Amino acid sequence: MLDLLNNLQNGVLLLLGVLAFGLGVWALVDCLRRPAAAFVAAGKRTKTFWLVVVAVATAIGFISLPFANLGLLGILAVVGAAVYLADVRPAVRQYGGGPRRGDRGGQGPYGPW
Repeated sequence: MLDLLNNLQNGVLLLLGVLAFGLGVWALVDCLRRPAAAFVAAGKRTKTFWLVVVAVATAIGFISLPFANLGLLGILAVVGAAVYLADVRPAVRQYGGGPRRGDRGGQGPYGPW
């Protein structure tokens, strides 16, 4: 019974590690696609700063995969990637640098805006 519980816990930790790594990859790819001027125009830190943050987050996520343990560094990496995706990405998106899902060219549901 304890073996089953241990295997289940290891499986959950591995899944969380894969999700953390995926979050880092998503943030890194998105950051690479955005123009550097968009970060300044949005009033955020530079593109280089955010590239370093999400690249380190992705590297930590990749390194922690075989150990199935995020630890404190893993949690900080997830926080760094999540801050980029939740705060910086929406602000930078409006200044271009990649297609937006559902982009209608400035069209709202009832016409242009």
